[in-house]
Amino acid sequence: MASKVGSDQSPNILVVAQAGRLQYEALLFALSLRRSSPDFSGRVIVAEPARSGAWRRETAIRPDIREILLSLDVEIAPFEAVHFGERYPNGNKIEALSVLPPGEPFLFLDTDTLITGDLTDLPRDFSRPTASMKREGTWPVEELYWPGYTAIWKSLYDRFGLDFQSSLDLSQPDEYWQRYLYFNAGWFLGPDPAAFGRLFLDYALSIRDDTPAELVIQPLDPWLDQVALPLVIHALSGGRPGPEWDGLDGAITCHYRTFPLLYARERAATVDLLEEIASPNRIKKILKDYIPLRKMIFHGQGRKARAAFDQDNLPAREKDIRRVLRQNGWWMR
Repeated sequence: MASKVGSDQSPNILVVAQAGRLQYEALLFALSLRRSSPDFSGRVIVAEPARSGAWRRETAIRPDIREILLSLDVEIAPFEAVHFGERYPNGNKIEALSVLPPGEPFLFLDTDTLITGDLTDLPRDFSRPTASMKREGTWPVEELYWPGYTAIWKSLYDRFGLDFQSSLDLSQPDEYWQRYLYFNAGWFLGPDPAAFGRLFLDYALSIRDDTPAELVIQPLDPWLDQVALPLVIHALSGGRPGPEWDGLDGAITCHYRTFPLLYARERAATVDLLEEIASPNRIKKILKDYIPLRKMIFHGQGRKARAAFDQDNLPAREKDIRRVLRQNGWWMR
């Protein structure tokens, strides 16, 4: 099917949700989208893994959350996780791409995302795949006997017949993690989810099942999706996002990761938005069933945690923020 990226079509937005934490995040995601971007006309699809294949535990979104999602014009699309599932839940985002219509522009967002601005302000041209740069140097991990960044990344590009040199940011020094193409998988986009999903699955399975020798001491859980993602984007002639995508991880979306981190470091307007959309009695009754939300929002622990941080001088590393939260009993997920 020919891509429609040259048209004025809004992208299809995909998130993944299932029983447990993700269903509460999906509810807040949908509420924030309709609150912050009421004129967005694209399809909003929640992919729900079936309790079959690689998922044996209960996966169904609870009925009251499902009802509200549907009332917000959110579609719920089932899929079967064949290759990842319980053994590697992050693999949901790889297999869930199968629910999207081929040849239409798409934007995948992790469920722990709030829409804080107008999605209609995003560019209409999705022809060049890209992904989130809101990341730290989490992979590869420096080990005593490791071969180094270049050897590890080059082995992966060589595995899939990709040009390694053209992926490098030559403004960064050799053997420094930012020299190498590396994304956070919290959002990624492109013109065709079918082509993207095929490569994503092929590359991830190859890396997992036939790991290059250079990676043998490297952890792939939970990093496998973020190891494969830059290879997929590079293979599809994409790369690092340009300034036109600054609204993602900026004024338009907030990938907060956990509710304690949201309170600790995100903008005051984002905290206010969270509390606003959580306040209606029907929503509050549902969210109180999830302990981190009950404590963070409704018991006031989030505001107490936020007061422990100087918002104009936050710790540079996420792990230092997490340490403060843990020390004070505010860390929960």
